[in-house]
Amino acid sequence: MKNEKKLSVVVPTYNEAGNVEVLAQKIGEALKGIDYDIFFIDDSTDETPEILEALSKKDPHVHYEHRVNEKGLATAVIKGFEIADGDFLACMDADLQHPPEILRPMYAALRSGADICVPSRLIKGGSDGGLNLYRKFVSGTARWMGKILLPCLKKISDPTSGLFMFRKEMLKDADLRPIGWKIMIEVLAMTDYSLVVEIPYSFQDRNSGDSKLSKDATLQYIKQLFGLMKRAKKHEKVLVTRWSPEFTEKMVEKYV
Repeated sequence: MKNEKKLSVVVPTYNEAGNVEVLAQKIGEALKGIDYDIFFIDDSTDETPEILEALSKKDPHVHYEHRVNEKGLATAVIKGFEIADGDFLACMDADLQHPPEILRPMYAALRSGADICVPSRLIKGGSDGGLNLYRKFVSGTARWMGKILLPCLKKISDPTSGLFMFRKEMLKDADLRPIGWKIMIEVLAMTDYSLVVEIPYSFQDRNSGDSKLSKDATLQYIKQLFGLMKRAKKHEKVLVTRWSPEFTEKMVEKYV
């Protein structure tokens, strides 16, 4: 591939023993022909570390780090960003609600010139069908709060899903202080970029395990928003563009 860029996929895990092998396999299928690796940052108390150890020995694309004295999705993702060596960095959940197949068009978006690609459930061709009514309400409320309190999120249709890809160079000198779960809004608020591409995707049902949504996570999100209000960059000249399903397919054919 001409001017190939390496992609590092960062996946935070907490008790995802039933998902990590399937996820690694599906990521490999989605990124066939692309130089990639996967960094699992693991805080698990179940057998997930043992599964990741075995997986890393048989699949050279898979790396993992098990943390003992530190917890939290956002800090896990930042740790992954620090140790990953890809030109492009992606973040996705381990439970397969973020479909691995979306990584390929995300990669195409960055190859086409985007600084960040944010898949969206809320634009033409997207769906949040993997959420029940309660989760849809919680997700919508979080999205609404973020857009009101942080101007950098207003033009982005789906800024709180946690699924995104961006150029690693954007992290240089970025003042990231993540807490809780919403790492993407931290990156959107605290890094420099000029072009965001949104592509449609369908949120899936959880493959295995339990949801990690909790009251503490909600309180941490509110605290994070108010902290970012004081620190967030202006982002006055950022262009946000949305790709249709048809255009997304064309761009994958052109750039991947």
